[in-house]
Amino acid sequence: MTPEVVLTVFQAALEVVLIMLTVVLMPPLLTGLLVSMFQAATQINEMTLSFIPKLLVTVVVLIFAGSFLLQTLLDYTQRLYGNIPSLIG
Repeated sequence: MTPEVVLTVFQAALEVVLIMLTVVLMPPLLTGLLVSMFQAATQINEMTLSFIPKLLVTVVVLIFAGSFLLQTLLDYTQRLYGNIPSLIG
């Protein structure tokens, strides 16, 4: 295996991880931003007010996007296993 092949495989893995993390982390981030704006407007400083909505949004995103995340990971793994002969030789 040449260094270029290793870098290509690593780049593809990073792309898959980035896609999966973006799908999971962006909705709670936006929810936290909205809750923070609400807290700043109403001057309510309760820690659980920001934690509970982000947790609920994360669970909902995992429920609805779980099949997409699993399919993305399976596609990458199948491509990687399928390319093993060309990667070695």
